[in-house]
Amino acid sequence: MSLTMRFVTNLRRLRARRKLTRAALAARARLSPMHVGRLEAGRQDPTLGTVAKLAKALRVSVMELLRVK
Repeated sequence: MSLTMRFVTNLRRLRARRKLTRAALAARARLSPMHVGRLEAGRQDPTLGTVAKLAKALRVSVMELLRVK
């Protein structure tokens, strides 16, 4: 599994676990909901800054977003 697909899978799982909508996660991370949607669909690769913002918004480490389950 590629790093991007690991990120996508973990992002979806963690967002669902916290019962956040894409819009709510985007607001917490100060990103647009459209951007979060493109990331979750795997249509756009995140920058390191974006990964850090999403990790903070989800209250997990960057490693948690990138790790293999």
